Amino acid sequence: MSKTSTTGGADKPMRPMTDDEVMAAALSDPDAQPLTAAQLARMKHTPRAKLIRRAFGLTQEEFAAQFQIPLGTLRDWEQGVAEPDQAARAYLRVIAADPDAVRKALQPRQRVGRTSEA
Repeated sequence: MSKTSTTGGADKPMRPMTDDEVMAAALSDPDAQPLTAAQLARMKHTPRAKLIRRAFGLTQEEFAAQFQIPLGTLRDWEQGVAEPDQAARAYLRVIAADPDAVRKALQPRQRVGRTSEA
C-alpha cells in the first residue's frame, strides 16, 4: 500500500488538491518559500559539462580523455571555478548532439604510407 495513494490505512484514495490549494499549501510552509530573483541569481547552476558527462555515464577522467579536454579544465568547469569560453561551449554542444562523430573526428588518422622515389 503506497502512502501517496491512500490515507490512514484506508483503501480510499487521497482527496486531490486543486492547483490553487497546492500553491496555498506550499506558500504556507515557512521552510519551502519561493526564491527571490536575487537568490536565484546567487545560486550556482550545474555546469553543462557535468550534465553532458553524467548523461554519458562517464567519469571526469574518461570524459576528458575521450574528448581531449584537459582534466583540470573540466574539473574547473564542473566546480564553477571557471566557465567554458564561447568555443568550448560550442564544442560541448557538439559533443552533446553527436558524441560518436566527435570521437571519430578525434581518432588519429592512419596515414597512407608514402614511398620515397629515389
